[in-house]
Amino acid sequence: MHFLRSLQARQNVVVGCFFGLLLLLGTALHRDYGVSWDEPTDHLNGMVNVKYIAGILAPEKIAQDPSARLIPNFQNYRDNDHGVLFEIPVTLLSYLFIHHDSRAYFFLRHFCIFLVFILGVWATYRIGTCWMRDWRWGMLAATLLVLSPRFFAEAFFNGKDIVFMALFALAVHTLTRLVEHPTLGRAIWHGVATAAAIDVRLLAIILLPYTLGLLLLAATQPGSARTLVWVAGVYLLSASIVTVIGWPYLWANPVGNFLAAFQNLNHYPWQFTNLYMGRLLTVVGLPWHYVPVWIFITTPLSYSLLALGGISEVGWQLGRSGWRNVVALPNRLNLLVVGWLLGPMVIIVVLHSALYDTWRHLYFVYPALVLLAARGTQLVVGVATAPHPFLMRQLSLLLLILSGLETGFTVVRMVRMHPYEHLYYSFLSGATVERKFERDYWALSFRQGLAWLLARDHSSRIGISITWPSIHPLYNNTLILPATERARIAYVPQHGRYFMTTYRWHPQPYADSVGREIYTIRVEGIKILSIFDSEAP
Repeated sequence: MHFLRSLQARQNVVVGCFFGLLLLLGTALHRDYGVSWDEPTDHLNGMVNVKYIAGILAPEKIAQDPSARLIPNFQNYRDNDHGVLFEIPVTLLSYLFIHHDSRAYFFLRHFCIFLVFILGVWATYRIGTCWMRDWRWGMLAATLLVLSPRFFAEAFFNGKDIVFMALFALAVHTLTRLVEHPTLGRAIWHGVATAAAIDVRLLAIILLPYTLGLLLLAATQPGSARTLVWVAGVYLLSASIVTVIGWPYLWANPVGNFLAAFQNLNHYPWQFTNLYMGRLLTVVGLPWHYVPVWIFITTPLSYSLLALGGISEVGWQLGRSGWRNVVALPNRLNLLVVGWLLGPMVIIVVLHSALYDTWRHLYFVYPALVLLAARGTQLVVGVATAPHPFLMRQLSLLLLILSGLETGFTVVRMVRMHPYEHLYYSFLSGATVERKFERDYWALSFRQGLAWLLARDHSSRIGISITWPSIHPLYNNTLILPATERARIAYVPQHGRYFMTTYRWHPQPYADSVGREIYTIRVEGIKILSIFDSEAP
């Protein structure tokens, strides 16, 4: 008993230190990132919904508030069907503490996104601990998630995909607990977690068939069918009720508006193109390999290879057990994790779903990838330490060493790339990326470019040429500058002195007529921002 208490104490210390250090790291770094393309729009979504709720609860106060007139009305707002479970609390916090300071707001917002990311890391740790029956493998999966450069960076500014990923992982965690021991209490908690994910992005509705499918498998065991029917019913009821509560769009007409939002799920009117394999492609009709290629080139190689090993191990275990034994708990968890990773990818290909900005709409499957990478590592460690043939053990040991070295080098690259870790490519050269793939599509580098220009040019008015739609991310990044510096920026439609670009939708070099290039930001050889001066000699 003393030995067990000692192991538990060591686990608590390691896990507590890990998440404590992660929180300190987020506190130290959250001010370093620029404002991403979507953040002001996301904040507006939150304000529209807060105004709508306040209009229901206190209509007299809204009618007397002059600032409320500047916010669009909910009924006529184009994006009123967007999930705002994250945006509403952040908007309320800004009302309470920020007092209309945009710079302070974005610092607060970035920290809140990171807090939700930590929740997703914790959920990944808990899933791995349950699935692999050892907290250390769960901790490895959580560590790999943190040491994924693109996800670490976007955990500060991507309030859509990272928040959705974290809440989806939390819902999978509650699902593993429900599968492990089906009770009405756990069904309610899983319903709440499912609703939270749906209230951020409707795509989380796939949790319903995942849950019901796993419960149906368990119901084939003798004497369990009646209990599991009750569990499934309580789950569906709690998920439905909480989904409506957390999504103001559904309040007026829960069923009709939900169906309308579901119809719009795959038809969002995004009019731009993706740079993929050197071609600018529309968002519909993308090639089947679009997502797998993007995952492979933006994920550390060792994670991808180990995840393939994990998938192979799961497949072998399922085959060895036989499909009649698929109802056993370990096999149901195997199906859950592999289905989490592969199921949405298959759906995207079959339905020809619209995707843009690389593969960010599928970020929610990434915790499954690192979980499978941890499972693959478990397999390789087992081969290296068990009485297998000498060559097999040596090759396994070599793979472990190389994977460890690449992970260490990934950490070095993250430090070197900061705050542009979201531009991580696992093995492509800078020249290849510039020709064939997206660069800073979030446009965060405008913040650094603006800061450099303001420090170089001391004029009271700095004219910057603008083109549509680049005006939006340029303006967004002025919002995180000090107010006195922000006031010096002037937007000139065509003939400003300076021109600033992140090369989105224009991967080729610019003509000399734009001016002389006076400033460049490069990240590991990738040119992500240029400033041109039309008056420079």
